[in-house]
Amino acid sequence: MKNQHYSYVLLLNLGMLCISTSGPLGRFIPLPPPLIIWSRALVAFIVLGAYCVWKKENIQKEFVKNSTTLILSGTLLTVHWVTYFFALQWSGVAIGMLSMFTFPIITVFLEPLFFKTKLHPIHLLFGVLILIGIYMLVPSFDFESEQSKGLLIGLCSALTYALRNLILKKRIKNVNGSLLMFYQMGITIILLFPVFLVYPLDTYTAQIPYLLFLGIVTTAIGHTLFLNSLTYFTVATASIMNSIQPIFGILLAFLFLKEIPPSSSLIGGGIILITVVIESLRSRKV
Repeated sequence: MKNQHYSYVLLLNLGMLCISTSGPLGRFIPLPPPLIIWSRALVAFIVLGAYCVWKKENIQKEFVKNSTTLILSGTLLTVHWVTYFFALQWSGVAIGMLSMFTFPIITVFLEPLFFKTKLHPIHLLFGVLILIGIYMLVPSFDFESEQSKGLLIGLCSALTYALRNLILKKRIKNVNGSLLMFYQMGITIILLFPVFLVYPLDTYTAQIPYLLFLGIVTTAIGHTLFLNSLTYFTVATASIMNSIQPIFGILLAFLFLKEIPPSSSLIGGGIILITVVIESLRSRKV
């Protein structure tokens, strides 16, 4: 039993490592974010579709049953990914990932609008700590600088991700996680298809290996490992362990891109991650 527990911990962390590669890849691939996300979604759509067929999921029935919610959540996920990759390209892996990881606290503040929950006074303290952390992410805040723009659009990414998760939690019950991702990848493909009319494709072919990695390893395998871990761990525990993603991302960016964030950004990011972990631990005890 103990060995089984460690194997689940290993699989969850492997899933986090796979997902965290989105940070360095989003920074490294020299393509416009909408084009990257369309390609990522296409690869993941094919892989997840094959998996759902193999698992004999009733693809048509579930979509008809939850079509409005799936379209809305898929649209939010598309906006989340595009804005996240803009944040990575504009501000770097550390600021891009850490600003996006404010989404758990944003979720806490939005949750009373969706469910019959009350905002706990301690959440106001957490909100202040997150603001301090955000302030420290960018050494000198200037609306004209790429880092500041990346921080702001990273926060937009966090907001859309939080809204997408809350909508799914409220409206959809007992639908396989891989099937949900399959639907949302299809919606992303449709929404972003016009990017081929906007952006030049002269360097696209050279990036196909990285786009395949992003679609298969980062998206399909990473998210499947994470979703499967929820059958063993509580959502709160998985969320706590989810906070390791920016750490993995920053380490990968250092190893492969030689990107070293300033100390103030690391301190600000540390404040954000500690606040997220404390809230996850506190909510597990409630």
